[in-house]
This record gives sequence, structure tokens and C-alpha cells, in this order.
Amino acid sequence: MSTVKNVALRFRDGTTRSVAVPHGESVLDAALAAGVPLIHQCRSGSCSSCTARLAEGQAGMRAGASSTLLRSEYEAGERLLCLIEPETDCTFDLNYESDAGAGRAVKVNAFVDSVEKVAPNVVRLTLELAEGETFDFKPGQFIQVRVPGTDIVRSYSPASTAAELPKIELLIRLLHDGVMSGYLEHRAARDDVLELEGPYGSFFLREKVRAPHIMVAGGTGLAPILSMIDTIRNTSGRKPPVMLSFGCATPDTLFCLDDIALREQWLPGLSARISVDRGATGDLLSGNPVDAIREDDAMHADTVAYLCGPPAMIEAATRRLAQIGVRPENIYAEQFAPSN
Repeated sequence: MSTVKNVALRFRDGTTRSVAVPHGESVLDAALAAGVPLIHQCRSGSCSSCTARLAEGQAGMRAGASSTLLRSEYEAGERLLCLIEPETDCTFDLNYESDAGAGRAVKVNAFVDSVEKVAPNVVRLTLELAEGETFDFKPGQFIQVRVPGTDIVRSYSPASTAAELPKIELLIRLLHDGVMSGYLEHRAARDDVLELEGPYGSFFLREKVRAPHIMVAGGTGLAPILSMIDTIRNTSGRKPPVMLSFGCATPDTLFCLDDIALREQWLPGLSARISVDRGATGDLLSGNPVDAIREDDAMHADTVAYLCGPPAMIEAATRRLAQIGVRPENIYAEQFAPSN
């Protein structure tokens, strides 16, 4: 029996690349060595950037490896290419175009412009790239930020768009005893220099899609969703209708409501539903953002959905969207797992 397996990588635009994967090597490592531009970052199973769907064949995880995939995602055929070793010839489907992974992450410096507390547990951090630094990202992707004075990095998705560079806006959840949280609350000052690296991630807006969009955000998962909405607003031509469902635990922990309302004025096709787990009054809905998804939100066969928030919300939203008819390949998700 051959120790080399043939793996076909099928991209969303119809392009297929074949890779020979030797025994003991991951699909990702073999593909990158062959020059196939796959989206990836950590290469250790902790970031989910290299997610693909196993369409044909058998492929198992490396012994002792741990995956960030949800159980429902794994059962649906999702695999992390950095952890997968093919047991037979295989075919994987990648939910992005063949040129999406061609860009490379870069390291840049940025100055702190402002630190604004927008909720008891959320900070809006505005940065400006240092003069001469160049950077780009797709709406939805994330960057890594090194905490000043340490070797610790944290990952955040910009709430701003690439069109707003050199300005970058981040929404950061404050955690008790968090390293970045401690810096932001006690030491951060205007003109501090932060080291950034990116962009990373396969969670990004598919800008050519004109079918209705469902966007579900929990907490600071709102950041990449705002970037996507602003990109849609600034794109020429017909714009898709967008339903945004955003929620937090209580009314006092909600943030960026004025920003959302302003975008509803700018983008007539945008409608927002704001939820809180408890204490709902006025126009606020009682429950979580998934509860606000309705049967008629997916009347169009090509409806797409973007989900960003904690793992439990992602799993619940994925189930709900499947129930109302959204195709699995049209659901894009990014888990926000807090770091300590």
C-alpha cells in the first residue's frame, strides 16, 4: 500500500489543486510545501483558520492532537488541515476562492490613538499605523496584538475596514486579571506603540454575494460584523438586505447601539434586532441573538450567514439556521474564546 495519499483541494471558485501527502505529514504542511495558498495561521489546531470540509475519503487527526472545532462541525465533515493525516485518497472542499490565501501576514507598528470604555466590560481601542507601515485585511479577519512589555499576543478582529487605514478600531472585552485588560485599564496612553501582525483567518465577507445576509453577533463578536456591514455599504452596485441580530447579557452591557442605528440610516437594507438575556425593556428583545432569528429570514435559497461570538452561540445559531433552510456551505463562523 502506498504511503503517499493523493488529496484534492476544491476551492469555492471551482479551482481544484492536487497534493501528494506523505505518511506522517499533515494536509496543510504538504499543501504549503507544494505552493498551494491555503489560509492558515497557528498550524497547531488552536485557531481554526485552516478549516475545510472532508467530501470524500478518510482522514484522521494526528495522535494526541486537540481541535477547536465544535462537535457539530466535526460531525458535519469539518476538519482542520493542520491536524489531519489522510488515511486514503481524499477530497476537501474549501469555502473560499483559490486566491484568498495568497496574501501573507505582516508585522507592523501602530500608535494608540484613544482608549474609550463603551460598556462596563468593553473598550474601544483606536490605533493608527506608524508612518510608512502598510497593511491590509478582509472585513472579518483578525490581527494579533502584542501586549506592551510582554511576549503575550491577543487576537482581535477590526471593527473598522481596510478603507479606513491607517486608522484601526478594535472592540475588546475586559477580563478580570486579563493581561491585555490590565494594560488597557491601567497603563495604556496615547502614542503608546503596539506591535500588530496579520491578517489571519478564513472568516471574511464574500463581497460578491448579493443574496440576503444574516449576521449574528454576541458581545465583542460585533466587531467583525460592523466591518462587514460598512464594507457592504461602501460597495458599489446593488446591496444585499442584511439582518443583524446582536445581543449581550444585560442592557447595561450593550454597546455601539448608536453606531448600529446610524448604519441603519446609511444602509436602508439593514435591519437590527437587539437582545439581552435578562432585563429587556422598550425595543430590546428578551433572549439571545439566536432566539431573534425568524423562519422568514431565510426565504431566499442563497441566503448567507455570518456568526461571531462564543462557541455555544455559534453552535446554537448553526443549528437554527439549518432548521430554517440556510445551506451549511453558506454559514461562516468565528468563535470568540476569551484568553486569560
